[in-house]
Amino acid sequence: GIGTPEGKEFTLEVLEFMKDEIREFQEETGNIYNLEATPAESTSYRLARIDKQKYHNIITAGTEKYPYLTNSTHLNVDATRDIFEAVEHQKAIQPLYTGGTIFHSFLPEAIDRETCKKLVRKIAETKLPYFSITPTFSVCRNHGYVKGEFPKCPECGEETEVYSRIVGYLRPVSTWNDGKQQEFQERTPYSKIS
Repeated sequence: GIGTPEGKEFTLEVLEFMKDEIREFQEETGNIYNLEATPAESTSYRLARIDKQKYHNIITAGTEKYPYLTNSTHLNVDATRDIFEAVEHQKAIQPLYTGGTIFHSFLPEAIDRETCKKLVRKIAETKLPYFSITPTFSVCRNHGYVKGEFPKCPECGEETEVYSRIVGYLRPVSTWNDGKQQEFQERTPYSKIS
């Protein structure tokens, strides 16, 4: 996989090849083309199911019932708890895109302002073109915002809505398709951030 040295090297080779091809197309046509890390959003589940039907031995993430494709050249969602290990892996890959790429920093909960400032500064010192800081949070009908993932409110025990980012949008996880919900369950948030 992409998390191995061989997988990363292969990824870099493919992206460089694609950039070279794009340059040639631009010279031939006079058109401008972009190399993007396309967001998976809901298609990762739909396309994984189609792939499983057509190619029975294909490897996908998730489960047999809820497969999904990983997002572009990102690490698997459970690859590491150490954000800087993930940044180190991605800092050579992400800048090869000419547009439409982002490194998502999924955190188990909101962090204080000073920690966030230091984290943003450290990530900004790398060559990652874009990144997000995405803490998981919950919303209780009775008590409002709850820091972290709490399916039930710690105050009153009522069910909450757990929120996280699905590509560019903060949405209740319960509204995601089955494949994206499986991805969320498998996601290892970055708990080592300093």
